[in-house]
Amino acid sequence: MGAKAGSIPAVVPPAPAPTSASSLPSLSTLKLKTKQQELLIRVSILALVYVLAFAIRLFSVLRYESMIHEFDPYFNYRTTLFLTQKGFYEFWNWFDYESWYPLGRIVGGTLYPGLMVTAAFIYWTLRFLRFAVHIREVCVLTAPFFASNTTIVAYFFGKEIWDAGAGLVAAALIAICPGYISRSVAGSYDNEGVAIFALLLTFYLFVKAVKTGSLAWSLASAFGYFYMVSAWGGYVFIINLVPLYVLVLLVTGRYSMRLYIAYCCMYVLGMLLAMQIRFVGFQHVQSGEHMAAMGVFFLLQVFYFLDWVKFTLNNPKLFHSFLRITLTCTVSVGALALGVGMATGYISPWTGRFYSLLDPTYAKDHIPIIASVSEHQPTAWSSFMFDFHILLLLFPAGLYFCFKRLSDATIFIVMYGLTSMYFAGVMVRLILVAAPALCLISSIAVSATLKNLTMLIRAKDNVPQLGSGKGIAGSKASAKASSSDQPLPYQRNVAIALLLGALYLLSRYAIHCTWVTSEAYSSPSIVLAARGAHGGRVIFDDYREAYFWLRKNTPQDAKIMSWWDYGYQITAMGNRTVIVDNNTWNNTHIATVGRAMSSYEHEAYDIIRSLDVDYVLVVFGGVTGYSSDDINKFLWMVRIGGGVFPVIKEPDYLVNGEYRVDKGAAPKMLNCLISGITFAKGVDYFRHPTDYDRKENWMMLYFFGKLHLQPGR
Repeated sequence: MGAKAGSIPAVVPPAPAPTSASSLPSLSTLKLKTKQQELLIRVSILALVYVLAFAIRLFSVLRYESMIHEFDPYFNYRTTLFLTQKGFYEFWNWFDYESWYPLGRIVGGTLYPGLMVTAAFIYWTLRFLRFAVHIREVCVLTAPFFASNTTIVAYFFGKEIWDAGAGLVAAALIAICPGYISRSVAGSYDNEGVAIFALLLTFYLFVKAVKTGSLAWSLASAFGYFYMVSAWGGYVFIINLVPLYVLVLLVTGRYSMRLYIAYCCMYVLGMLLAMQIRFVGFQHVQSGEHMAAMGVFFLLQVFYFLDWVKFTLNNPKLFHSFLRITLTCTVSVGALALGVGMATGYISPWTGRFYSLLDPTYAKDHIPIIASVSEHQPTAWSSFMFDFHILLLLFPAGLYFCFKRLSDATIFIVMYGLTSMYFAGVMVRLILVAAPALCLISSIAVSATLKNLTMLIRAKDNVPQLGSGKGIAGSKASAKASSSDQPLPYQRNVAIALLLGALYLLSRYAIHCTWVTSEAYSSPSIVLAARGAHGGRVIFDDYREAYFWLRKNTPQDAKIMSWWDYGYQITAMGNRTVIVDNNTWNNTHIATVGRAMSSYEHEAYDIIRSLDVDYVLVVFGGVTGYSSDDINKFLWMVRIGGGVFPVIKEPDYLVNGEYRVDKGAAPKMLNCLISGITFAKGVDYFRHPTDYDRKENWMMLYFFGKLHLQPGR
């Protein structure tokens, strides 16, 4: 019916729109593209690896407490504390009266300040952000933090030399590698804690600069090198490996303008920056360890000049004549300059530490103070397996893949791996330098192998259909191609088995690394742990108790004489002046202490009084079986003392060439100062049946009182 005239039509509200699924946000709109998914996965894996690298290094904090480990880190902690309290200017010009009495030490000019400045910068940043932290906590966690950063650098380095998969594997391997964890656990506040990060960063930036020829990457590598120089004396490895790498590229005909820009910028700017470190100074242009870098720099200028002449002459015959003349003149001038520099003393010879890397027997024959350090000993095969596990097997496989796909980047990593493995065999401490190289090369082997195996697993038996219109020749060619593409019998099953085996080995590597980190590398040497008679855990905190006793019961100006191993700890925790410490810069002063320890008591008294000593500290661990006491180190005191004072002769302390400390010991051994402090005379073994040496099963005579030296005794 129509509406009546004049009536107002009723307003009908619009019906609500039907709710449909299309109007709601769909999950399909959140779907990422393939590349975005890959990026998300990589970032997630890197984040997990980053956290893993930090967390696995916290066993020492969880089992003991937040403390500084070992000996050298206590000096680093003491100087960092001074830096945060007094400021950089006072730190840079600090003269320490409490070490090397009565000589003292110019701290700012005799150390690498990179570690201290880094920790202080982190501390000041946290304080600026209103985090209430103590500088000790920052020092304890600095090494784990930089170990996590090293995994990021390892990812980009692996990606640069191979692919992204190798980078992820390299980050995971280096995050838990025991060879690296040994110097980067929480509390290991030593130079290597940040130096390995700087080492790998410098190598990555330089390889990137060579690959791109970019001036920006070259300058970045120079700044990375400067940070490495400021952190650790191991920068000498960089300044010799990089020139050797450039020389290999020149010899193999891989010279390019990219290489010229990368090395020249890195060397010139890096040298100028490194000379700002007072401990390095002009060594960069005067020391024999740095001459290889300078020689390769000038050689590159010759190559650049010859390349310009070749382009200008455009006459091969004339250029070859000019080349012979130029090379002859270059070699002659270089040899003459090197000879004149060494003859006049402008170029200083190689140091003993450098010689000891090339010849493992050099330190033992010529520098006993270097040979006395346990970490300077040649590496046993068991140490390689303990610190690297399956990386030793993956390393040759990675080298194979690198040689199979040679490039400027793979040549560098091969040279890094081979040279670092050689030096790791010479000195156990340098396993730390070899660890990143083994992880990177092994990651190439793992990535390439897994990629090949997954490709075999995904491969299907797709035999192409033969078209009816093709001729006989085409049919034969297609049949031949199809037969060659057809997988071998059981190929897929074998690939699956190999893939599972590889994953199993990697899982065993992870288990081994976790166990080694937990049991071997997370125990601070200053706090000892052992199992009691009933299997309970016994903690020996004698070191810190002794230093606490020194601080509370001796005068503020007391001078303590001990072997140089304990010098840093005495000044840092005992707050007392020491005669020698772990810097070992003055061999004569250390030899004097060794002579005092190994002399008869009346002779030692005169030496001690000449040094103005108030207390003598000796560590003895015969009761607990502690093998790193001064009795086991005593022969090194004799050797170092005898190297300066011929009156000290090692055979006088041996019996038929054997070192003994029981009743059958040599007379001079029984009557020297360290024996008088450590052992007592006339202790009855039957009254003290527990006085028994666990290491040699000899009866020990312990001294429980205080030794009072009298003149003429």
